[in-house]
Amino acid sequence: MNDPTPTRRGFLGLMAATGASVSLTAACGTGGPGSSGGGSKTEQVWTLTDPVMNPIQNKAISAFNKTSKTQLNLVTAPNASYTQKLRVAMGSPNAPSLLFNWGLASIAPYAQAGQLVDLTPKLDADPSWKGSFLSSVLDDGQINGKYYGIPLRGMQPVVLFYNKTMFAQHGAQPPKTFGDLLSLVDLFKGKGITPIVLGGADQFPELMYLELLTDRIAGPAPYQGLLKDPVGGWANPAFAQALSMCQELVARGAFGPNYNTTSWNNGTATTILTSGKAAMELMGSWEYTNALGINPGFTRSSLGFTPFPVIQGGQGNPNALAGNPTNYFSVYARSPDPSAAIDFLKQEMTSSSYVDALIKAGDVPAVAGIGSKLSSSGPAPAFAQWVYSAVQNAPSFALSWDQALPDSTKTPMLNNLQKVFLRQMTPAQFTSAMQKVQ
Repeated sequence: MNDPTPTRRGFLGLMAATGASVSLTAACGTGGPGSSGGGSKTEQVWTLTDPVMNPIQNKAISAFNKTSKTQLNLVTAPNASYTQKLRVAMGSPNAPSLLFNWGLASIAPYAQAGQLVDLTPKLDADPSWKGSFLSSVLDDGQINGKYYGIPLRGMQPVVLFYNKTMFAQHGAQPPKTFGDLLSLVDLFKGKGITPIVLGGADQFPELMYLELLTDRIAGPAPYQGLLKDPVGGWANPAFAQALSMCQELVARGAFGPNYNTTSWNNGTATTILTSGKAAMELMGSWEYTNALGINPGFTRSSLGFTPFPVIQGGQGNPNALAGNPTNYFSVYARSPDPSAAIDFLKQEMTSSSYVDALIKAGDVPAVAGIGSKLSSSGPAPAFAQWVYSAVQNAPSFALSWDQALPDSTKTPMLNNLQKVFLRQMTPAQFTSAMQKVQ
């Protein structure tokens, strides 16, 4: 749902990172990743500026550097400029040896140009390393069946949050079907309560409905079709059906009268939910941490969570997920020592110290066999265990479409989807417009 920024993980902001990392702006124009001093090579690891994650990453790099002749150095950049800086650097002397990314469209051009290491042979040759990650998340780092990314942090599926106290007061249960959801909309609207808070001003929260409704209607095939053909793939009738259901929710008053001017990015939507002014919200799992920061009492006692409901007669698996499976590190194929970068990934990305630090920070790592750790650490053990179990049981975990699809598709998709929610465009007009995107 857009590039997952630190803002989406607790309103941390794009602050300067602590620790030994340097800014990407300062790094550009240096001697490059192959520069050396004292007989050892120093190579760069590029990632987003994140005051929570950067110290954890720096600690992992320091541990690796103690035994490696090739030294790694963390270089950070704000989310807003990272993609452009990476695009300029790739193929130049300043390209990083390890690069943060979101998988799929974010690295497809580099993989197709032979600029990234195909990690498939390394993973296949080391089943214990490959098996140390949850398969549904590791697989999302594939392009054309080849692995180009290793998970580096937590998983963030889209979740239907609800006010448990409010539900109990009105004798309501979490929805299991789309029909149940419509009935809840009618119930809470009749009580003068906004049924579902929606940050429509930001566009990406609307995309969550299209993603999950499409999956519940027809399974993963429509999404896979878009990955193969981001223009022609919109011909699948499941998209028009899902868009019609989005408009049904709007017409029914599911989101209240002001959803199009309500923002999630500025904290308004989260505040509406945690102050008891709305019954439900569809949002990524990062919302739980945000809610803890805004209203910890409400969050611990009253915030419930449940999967998105199924559609009766639909072909989708009710356990399928959408959202942000995780972020990845990829290895630059033309770096002076790509083997050192791979060794770092093997040594540190599933190490106990790294995983424990992620859990303590509130992440749910994409690492196998950590259920017991999640139950005894982190700011929200019960929710973390629920997320972990949901991903374990997921037959598929679709990356948010605005990350999975190329930039040429993303902007018109979000703009046209907003028009559909505003009922300024019909579902048929949406699919027709998307099939004409250049």
